Amino acid sequence: MDFYDLDLNDYVLDALDDMNFTDTTPIQEHAIPPILEGRDVMGVAQTGTGKTAAYLLPILSLLADGGYPKDAINCVIMSPTRELAQQIDSAMQGFAYYLKDISSVAVYGGNDGIRYEQEKRAMQSGADVVIATPGRLISHLSLGNIDLSHVAFFILDEADRMLDMGFCDDILLIAKALPKEHQTIMFSATMPGDILSLAHSILKNPVEVKLAVSKPADNIRQSAYLCYEPQKLLVVKYMFEQEAPHRVIIFVGSKKKTKELAISIIRAGYNARAMHSDLTQAERDEVMYLFRSGKIDILVATDIVARGIDIDDIAIVINFDVPHDEEDYVHRIGRTARAGRGGRAVTLVNDKDMYSFRQIERFLGKEIYKEQMPEEFGETPAYHSKAKQKRNFRHYHNKKKGKNGTKPNR
Repeated sequence: MDFYDLDLNDYVLDALDDMNFTDTTPIQEHAIPPILEGRDVMGVAQTGTGKTAAYLLPILSLLADGGYPKDAINCVIMSPTRELAQQIDSAMQGFAYYLKDISSVAVYGGNDGIRYEQEKRAMQSGADVVIATPGRLISHLSLGNIDLSHVAFFILDEADRMLDMGFCDDILLIAKALPKEHQTIMFSATMPGDILSLAHSILKNPVEVKLAVSKPADNIRQSAYLCYEPQKLLVVKYMFEQEAPHRVIIFVGSKKKTKELAISIIRAGYNARAMHSDLTQAERDEVMYLFRSGKIDILVATDIVARGIDIDDIAIVINFDVPHDEEDYVHRIGRTARAGRGGRAVTLVNDKDMYSFRQIERFLGKEIYKEQMPEEFGETPAYHSKAKQKRNFRHYHNKKKGKNGTKPNR
């Protein structure tokens, strides 16, 4: 569908013309019309599907058409991370280029007192759109720096990540400060039970827009190493010996392992840094600056923090731990092969994770190529057939539970 087929404001369409945006993505095609109609929307879509434009374009069009108070906050957009808030703010500047009467401010933690005062002044002078992380907005709200009594649009972007990071109570507290009559738009990459509960709490008869998880780009070369857990670090070092690492992201399942792996890679003589939720915002900014500028070659990161990473030229993504589900897998490896470039994604699969990896292969509709492990690494686990894998999976869990009188094998 062409953007001109939607009832968007002419000035917004002019900005889209300047940016060479002509055709809508599926999430934009299905989400923009109900938002323009004033309906609450629950959207399920991955990062990279155009969901930012799916809510910014109709909101900006409605604000530009008039009928909303001047010198008041009319829209609040919640973001789980500072990085995503900055990306939304950047998109906002482009889409609103010809809307001179509409102002915005990005509000997030990890900066000095001068920035805090700038945020305070912008909100008190009535920025039309506030893009904020939950913690920072709660701080301003508790100090009386922000008046949410005129908000007409409340948007939650990457709601699942906000809940993962423990922001549920903050979101509900902010929602209580909004006027009774307002429009709520919520986007999430996944739809677990806690997201459904949140949706029922804050959405009114929403239009649901669900997109199937898209397959990875064809220009990503996917492969896997079958190995036992202690062999994973050996595999990473082996890969770096075969090809000097540059623009590499390694995804790890926990922040504890993230810290440990980064230290091990640094000790092996490589230029790496860890990215996890224990870092302060200033530390995260420093790590991202060093990685973007090429001063470090390897970023070891958890899923939650990595959501805000938006870098186009990642060469290799390594899944040190198998992702929890196919959506996380697609999101992780989608960090590479952007903007028409090629890329490589390698997953390290231990004996306990084969069932989960088989589910990812089933979703992809193909078997991922298994790399040959060097003989000097010793014995490696065999990749079972589908039927045998299910039997072994049940047997493993029965042993853990101590069924049939067997003692769990520690």
